Amino acid sequence: MQIFKKILCLILFFSLLSSVSVMAADKCLFSVKPGTNNGKKWRIGYFEGGEYVNYQLNFLGIVRGLMDMGWLEKANIPDQSGEQTTQLWQWLANSTQSRYIEFVKDAHYTGNWDTPLIEKMVPQIISRLNNKKDIDLIIAAGTKAGLKLATNAHKVPTLVISTTDPLAAGIIISVEDSGYDHVHARVDPYRHERQITLFHDIIGFNKLGIAYQDTEQGRSYAALDSVKKVADERGFKIVPCFTTDENADVKKDEESTKKCFATLGKSADAIYVTTQNGVNADSIPQLVNIANKYRIPTFTQSHSEQVKYGFLMSISRANFQYVGRFYANTMAKIFNGAKPRDIEQLFEDPPKIAINLKTAELIGYDPPVDVLSAADEIFEDIKIPKK
Repeated sequence: MQIFKKILCLILFFSLLSSVSVMAADKCLFSVKPGTNNGKKWRIGYFEGGEYVNYQLNFLGIVRGLMDMGWLEKANIPDQSGEQTTQLWQWLANSTQSRYIEFVKDAHYTGNWDTPLIEKMVPQIISRLNNKKDIDLIIAAGTKAGLKLATNAHKVPTLVISTTDPLAAGIIISVEDSGYDHVHARVDPYRHERQITLFHDIIGFNKLGIAYQDTEQGRSYAALDSVKKVADERGFKIVPCFTTDENADVKKDEESTKKCFATLGKSADAIYVTTQNGVNADSIPQLVNIANKYRIPTFTQSHSEQVKYGFLMSISRANFQYVGRFYANTMAKIFNGAKPRDIEQLFEDPPKIAINLKTAELIGYDPPVDVLSAADEIFEDIKIPKK
């Protein structure tokens, strides 16, 4: 009977194409039931190149997923300020209850986007993983952290989260294979193509502006290959503007992004707002004002929190619930004995969008009924980000 069940699961795994179905098939192969590490708690660490709101939102999604699954006792998560994960980590380490997992108090590392600090920090983290051996799984948030820990320098299970494109960045070798037994990185290879296609369907622009750092990593963050593919298929022009990114002094990145928005306001008829340090809680109100001044529609690559703050549209924030649960399921499978490399990495965002009607009014865009009916989140005014 067990062999028959496994055969059925394998048939399901290879025959169903949607990410949700793949997850269902994956569950046949790997348990997600809460359990201890031979009577001890599983100890979790965390590393990020610097603070970024997507890391916070993905991590919040993981925590809620673990609570829903019984790995953590349910509790009211405090409101988060700014873009940091440090506050949330300390609350988890000090206040949450669990028989199964522990967020190790001194195992939260952030590089503050300071390259010398990160270069000094990474060997210390890897030394701890190899020698102290007090971390059972480490979360690597973002492309920079993923690149640093997706390596044979250690063997501790590593869950890479919140990357723009882990395949293009070189974190994993394919959608199906991370390339390392101890590494898992969620991937959605057509996510940005879907975003650009949707944006073009709705707005019908001829010149799409993109501000990004002209480096291999910057082009990866901007999903430039995906944008070019859709541009070639649809016949619109890409208008680039180059920014700085990942400076220890974030203000420099913010100023370069503002200058690019002003430039693109005069040379493009839509802007794809890409992931970078210059787009943050401090700068978004000014970026929105620049885009609205030129009556330029914007689609933020990131999430609907930025739509609440005034960009025209994006994917819905509800997606963090889905992807957070995916990450939590992956962690559970690893704790139950699965190799990270053997767990499905493909997970596609559900097709849910967010739109800001106040921004639409300011730029002279009247969204048709079919766009509004497709929106999972509708904001009627422009909020100021909490700092």
